[in-house]
Amino acid sequence: MLVVYEDNHLIIVSKDSGEIVQGDKTGDVPLSETVKDYIKTKYHKPGNVFLGVVHRLDRPVSGLVVFAKTSKALTRLNKMFRDGDIQKTYWAITQNHPPKLEGTLTDWLVRNEKQNKSYAYDHEVPNSKKAMLTYRVIGQSDHYTLLEVHLMTGRHHQIRCQLAQIGCPIKGDLKYGARRSNPDGSISLLSHDVTFIHPVSKEVVHVTAPVPEDRLWKEIVETIKK
Repeated sequence: MLVVYEDNHLIIVSKDSGEIVQGDKTGDVPLSETVKDYIKTKYHKPGNVFLGVVHRLDRPVSGLVVFAKTSKALTRLNKMFRDGDIQKTYWAITQNHPPKLEGTLTDWLVRNEKQNKSYAYDHEVPNSKKAMLTYRVIGQSDHYTLLEVHLMTGRHHQIRCQLAQIGCPIKGDLKYGARRSNPDGSISLLSHDVTFIHPVSKEVVHVTAPVPEDRLWKEIVETIKK
């Protein structure tokens, strides 16, 4: 965990792949508890520390997670996420090149709870939710493509499912059709940057996550500058 932004109301951290944001049936220590311990230690706080979970990232995904340190910030951030007032950009390394250099994907996703997986359809079906994102190619290596993705909706496994639907599964994402897993169990999806108006100060907040310490990530990001 790396703290990339902090003030009295917010804390934004960059999580490693493999970390869970909130507690689940695994019983593993979640990122929320790690952040609470950090705050408690840094500020010598007695008793319980307030920390509001505003959104989640899938366990194998790395990058930015926003938490609220006050109830006022939590209420406002929750509304901002619901209203689409928080702009999040993801970087995804995919196995194949998409059909176009940039585009908008629209699907209807159905979540299968037992499989913890979503399925995409090109038309509305029972229990489906409309999912939209935009993407553009920003980098390329010999075998992989780097996409910048903007979510227009927030659905279960949305980026993973929609990119797989166009034949571009994310590297390491066996669940959605990748050829092989990544050695560390991650998938090559990064919550790269987030921009929003601070819920209390009203100033613009814009933060960026560091790229994972991985040879392919380093190599493919270098191609962005060329």
